[in-house]
Amino acid sequence: MSNLKRTYAEIISQAQVMATGLKANQAEVARRGIDTGFVTELEKTRLEAIALNDEQEKLKSALKIKTEELNAKMDIISAKLSEAKKVVKLSIPKAQWLEFGIGDKR
Repeated sequence: MSNLKRTYAEIISQAQVMATGLKANQAEVARRGIDTGFVTELEKTRLEAIALNDEQEKLKSALKIKTEELNAKMDIISAKLSEAKKVVKLSIPKAQWLEFGIGDKR
């Protein structure tokens, strides 16, 4: 769980530094089970993570725009409902207000 405390950028940067170090000391680490396939997979996974993070940031941006659009539409709906409610209260008897979804008693 300690990985969650570090940012994606920190982990990705650490992976790059680690891969560079593993390549530079390939003979020494190979004796302990870290072969070129491991390093290649680490680098490939790091690049995939970068691409996924970039895609996620684009999606966050698109979501923010859509949320703003939705909020604008909801503001329009609220204003229209408020206006309609006022008109109904002025022109329709209280007994019929429930027909319009108005539960107010005044």
